[in-house]
Amino acid sequence: MTSSQIDHLLNENRRFAPSAEFADNAIANADLYARAAEDREGFWADQARDLLHWHTPFTQVLNWTNPPFAEWFADGELNVAYNCLDRHVEAGNGDRVALLWEGEPGEERRVTYAELTDEVKRVANVLEGLGVGVNDRVAIYMPMIPEAIAAMLAVARIGAVHSVVFGGFSADSLRARIDDAGAKLVITADGGYRKGKVSPLKPAVDMALADRNGSGPQETVENVLVVRRGGNDVDWVEGRDLWWHDVVPAASAEHEASAFPAENPLFILYTSGTTGKPKGILHTSGGYLTQAAFTNRVVHDIHPETDVYWCTADIGWITGHSYVTYGPLANGATQVLYEGTPDTPHPGRWWEVVEKYGVTILYTAPTAIRSFMKIGRAVPQKFDLSSLRLLGSVGEPINPEAWVWYREIIGHGETPIVDTWWQTETGAMMISALPGVTETKPGSAQVPLPGISIDVVDDDGTHVGNGNGGLLVITEPWPSMLRGIWGDPERFKETYWDKFHDKGYYFAGDGARLDDDGDVWLLGRVDDVMNVSGHRLSTTEIESALVAHEATAEAAVVGASDETTGQAVVAFVIIKQSYLDKNSPEGLAQTLRAWVGEQIGPIARPRDVYIVGELPKTRSGKIMRRLLRDVAEGREVGDTTTLADTAVMSVISAQVK
Repeated sequence: MTSSQIDHLLNENRRFAPSAEFADNAIANADLYARAAEDREGFWADQARDLLHWHTPFTQVLNWTNPPFAEWFADGELNVAYNCLDRHVEAGNGDRVALLWEGEPGEERRVTYAELTDEVKRVANVLEGLGVGVNDRVAIYMPMIPEAIAAMLAVARIGAVHSVVFGGFSADSLRARIDDAGAKLVITADGGYRKGKVSPLKPAVDMALADRNGSGPQETVENVLVVRRGGNDVDWVEGRDLWWHDVVPAASAEHEASAFPAENPLFILYTSGTTGKPKGILHTSGGYLTQAAFTNRVVHDIHPETDVYWCTADIGWITGHSYVTYGPLANGATQVLYEGTPDTPHPGRWWEVVEKYGVTILYTAPTAIRSFMKIGRAVPQKFDLSSLRLLGSVGEPINPEAWVWYREIIGHGETPIVDTWWQTETGAMMISALPGVTETKPGSAQVPLPGISIDVVDDDGTHVGNGNGGLLVITEPWPSMLRGIWGDPERFKETYWDKFHDKGYYFAGDGARLDDDGDVWLLGRVDDVMNVSGHRLSTTEIESALVAHEATAEAAVVGASDETTGQAVVAFVIIKQSYLDKNSPEGLAQTLRAWVGEQIGPIARPRDVYIVGELPKTRSGKIMRRLLRDVAEGREVGDTTTLADTAVMSVISAQVK
């Protein structure tokens, strides 16, 4: 496909119906919506019974007598790890590959369900031998290796609570999360491979647990369990630190999976808070696993016997919890687990992995897609991607141009795309097309999934109607909903429920627009909405306009203080190399300013357009717009420790000056 052909698809044919062949073989069907609309609670009860094994069957579906604190399937009992492992082995599928692991340097391991079950049982025995019990917290700070999945499942197996901390976080960030959760044990690795070199992890754990700045050593952690992965030198604290390879293989592989109440805490996952203190989002077991398994099954159209599934997310984020660990393993799927970055040791690394393992389902972030667009179609076209039959998008709104490029270049012009909206707090997907059912539109998340109640409202909580924008809210409880903020119930109510407390709506913090068909278009965080001369402008809308220009590879927009307009639009843009070779940055900047004015209106024309080589991104691919706002307003750049490349901001600051 040429750029002009992609433009034609966008302008002339904005709807893509599923092929008859795909629809005939898809797991989802239109009846799901009707069943859920007729009896929402009964629908979720059916999913819980059909998809999971219950040691003690539930009789109560939803308890919403004390909103906003929900209980789902509360009188039922189950074991999350048993549902992800043992039952598949007992059903005769122990030889099925669970994890196709690819290390960044190129090593590979094929871990079957039987092997993973054996490992998890051994780790569970080790944890119990170290005194870890029900509801104790375990911090996990690891690279993307099979032991990380085993660690999560072993914690779940014994009824403890895991707090996975992304391996890119600093020692201070790790310490804050360990302290808040009161973790008893840390599971880590010496290091993991990232961009061709070992990123040390155990040294950061040592710093997090040490006496720093006179605050005293960390008090709750009793042991540190360490996987040898990087081979880097590490310090050792006798009596506290244990090598995984010393204790896990020596442990018994006999371990019974006890039943725990459906509302037993499963994990805490920290997300950024507006006050600077991270929020520990708490999820429990039965409802969370039900919705994670259901959405993974119908939205990703998982056929465990034939599919090779790959979600590229790190386990340090909610996508890695729900759609790497719990959803796919509960469904008995075979999946790829990749340790490193998309461009190491070469820019075609991901497509090499797709070809090598015959990946059929790929679920990734729009930021990654736009990065591949910047590199150009020649790289993916060197590889055989014909095995792909479904593509997915997650993490932020995807602009229509990237959507079409993804479908045409990666999906060979026919592969359906599911663009999904959900959050750490929601636990699982909430809005998405259903493959085989939905006629898709590039850039639209489409409609709420069966059993989910979504609306777009104004500041008073009134439905805005088709063709209008507003605030995205969830109007009814859902199984995988967060159960609170760890240790801070008042903050939980204030953050998510106070704005529409009279209506009982959960406010997602995102803006959205309903098109004339009633389909949902995400506009990003409401705090990413700028007020320019009294006009509310979405950063996402302006970014999409910038990326629609043929010279643009990627763009990020922020609002900067302005004496005249209150806020001004400032854009940071990466230009395709072919255009940089022929045009000056100054000329391109002026062209793009005018382009946005033409596409949206003069009010949206950026005050400044900065041509940059890179954008500040976390390892999960999210753009850190607050750092760009610092640059745009001439302030000292804030904390960069969560960036995949901390040097990026220095380069951007130099380019802006």
